[in-house]
Amino acid sequence: MHVPVLLQSTIELLKIKAGDKVVDATLGLGGHAKEMAKLLGKKGLLIGLDADASLLAKAKENLKSVPCQSIFININFRHIALALTEKDITEVDAVLFDLGLNSEHFDSSGRGFTFQKDEPLLMTLATEITEETLTAKEIVNTWAEESLADIIYGYGEERLSRRIAKAIVEARKKREIQTTFDLVEIIKSAMPSNRLHGKTHFATKTFQALRITVNDEIGALKEGLAGAWIKTGCGGRVAAISFHSLEARTVKNFFKDKVVSGEGRLVNKKAITPEREEEVANPRSRSAQLRVIEKICK
Repeated sequence: MHVPVLLQSTIELLKIKAGDKVVDATLGLGGHAKEMAKLLGKKGLLIGLDADASLLAKAKENLKSVPCQSIFININFRHIALALTEKDITEVDAVLFDLGLNSEHFDSSGRGFTFQKDEPLLMTLATEITEETLTAKEIVNTWAEESLADIIYGYGEERLSRRIAKAIVEARKKREIQTTFDLVEIIKSAMPSNRLHGKTHFATKTFQALRITVNDEIGALKEGLAGAWIKTGCGGRVAAISFHSLEARTVKNFFKDKVVSGEGRLVNKKAITPEREEEVANPRSRSAQLRVIEKICK
């Protein structure tokens, strides 16, 4: 069962009231949205966005009994402003970004997001994959060694990026890299023995880098935050839950810029992290950081 991360803190800091218009920009299975909907009442509006059509369908089913009005849109949150405009929504009171992947993507998507299962090397959020769809398989089999090293270092913060990139290029000369387990074995071959049994799995950073690249996650986040800010009304709030340093830095810098320009006020000076109890109950929450900003109109 998917457990919403930092649920109570998020709901409290967004200050949702009856009749508000609220956007869950990363709807997932609707965990956060369900709690927000309870506060909106019959006159409130919940707008749920998700790039994954299969998740959106499940969320609609999970949220069919909420008391408020609801709109569901299958779109990447980078297009949040456009999506709201197309629905004739000029202004909202709160926006939530719960970043990273939904548990469903790791547990049952079959798209290669996890190194713990042998799956096709896709890593895309797109449910309909065409020839134009960028996949991790395409990246590891066709990109230049230098480009591979750059994304593994830049998006995975992996110090051994050049060794891993070289190992990938050498391996694909013998046969095409097709599955997650194929890639795990290649990464393993590039690792010194002390990295094979560390606290963090040796393939974690490379898989993260490929996933971020395939879905242009940092670019999408920058556009999504900017679009959400445009659509947030005076006194409205934007919340973002990040799970790795690149996401956290992007959110932190965006919020900082709004404070410096006098457009925003930080609701929490320091990022909020899960209590020990939540980390134990939901290990995937342990790296979560919640930041919230309020829009100020001059």
